[in-house]
Amino acid sequence: MPGNPTTPPDSAGFDPVAFLERAVPLASNEDVTEMRELLVETVGAHGTDARVDDAGNTLASKGAEAADATTHLVFNTHIDTVSPHVPFSRERGDGAGRDRIRGRGSCDAKGPLSALLAAFLGVEPHDDARLTLAVTPDEEVLSTGAAALDLDADLYVVGEPTGLDVCPAAKGRFQGTLTLSGTAAHAAEPESGANAVAGLEAALAAVRRFDADRDPHPQLGPATLTPTTVTGGAATNQVPARCETVLDRRSVPPETAGAFRSELTAAVREAVPDALGVDFSLTDRPTPFLEAFATDPSHDLVTTLAAAAERAGGSGAVRPFTAATEASYFAPAPVVVFGPGVLADAEGAVAHADREYVDVADVRRAAAALTDTAQRLVG
Repeated sequence: MPGNPTTPPDSAGFDPVAFLERAVPLASNEDVTEMRELLVETVGAHGTDARVDDAGNTLASKGAEAADATTHLVFNTHIDTVSPHVPFSRERGDGAGRDRIRGRGSCDAKGPLSALLAAFLGVEPHDDARLTLAVTPDEEVLSTGAAALDLDADLYVVGEPTGLDVCPAAKGRFQGTLTLSGTAAHAAEPESGANAVAGLEAALAAVRRFDADRDPHPQLGPATLTPTTVTGGAATNQVPARCETVLDRRSVPPETAGAFRSELTAAVREAVPDALGVDFSLTDRPTPFLEAFATDPSHDLVTTLAAAAERAGGSGAVRPFTAATEASYFAPAPVVVFGPGVLADAEGAVAHADREYVDVADVRRAAAALTDTAQRLVG
């Protein structure tokens, strides 16, 4: 077994912090071309060929061919960021403060990418193992890159800001529009129509009761279902013939988007008057929704990474991730989410915020933990 590294090995000659300082200034909120070119150039400069597939994914592999590998480990994250671009800056610790890199993407997810890249470049798989880097171009939008991946690997680590905690589970996110359709009439004679807005009262009661008889997931707790917007009616003196409300669903396994749609439609149909039509349509998108996933917390991937993270200076904690990720595209294979940075701190939002940052020490700790883990699993 390998030793207990506290820093990534120098054999690859790669410094994850230096890479991050090059990556964060590159705007990748509207166009990932420059960032992808940097990634391909960096991988190639360290002796491994990288290619860009038709979906815009950056792919590189080491070790045995996929068909011959007894263990195939994939490191995945994304290079796109949300808008607007936030410029790079470096805050160097002076004993009173922390050494931080600020800017859009510093924690979501160029910090995790830098750590994953250090591990990928620093570990040579044994003869019957394979190590793959798969970096997607549009996780923040439609995940067309991840949807096109066909890796069929054994183990996946997805880089996201987890504060160095190991996250083997996350809720999914579905969104759809519930539409009640009635019959318009003069408000002076409301009984001559069918009031879609009035029917919303019963529909929302059904929404509140929707999960009442469901047991919470052992890792993720209960699913949530939240009405977020409402529109309806055409005139202030008319019985409204249509009402729409958008629903946000945070799912837990084993629920799928299709099953959720069917069950919700049936529940609302039962609750509202027969005179009203009921339709629930999931928001149209060209790729599957990011569904919930859950890896057994006792799986070797989880325990190995948690122990490595603790040796590298993290807590070694294992917990669910609080946001939806492309990790769900790799399930049911064992998958964990891990990386430096946090979604939010005591002052508020960090990822997707103007104050986005990552602690330099945590980037190095993450790189060490991932290198250690890859060495133990496939090195």
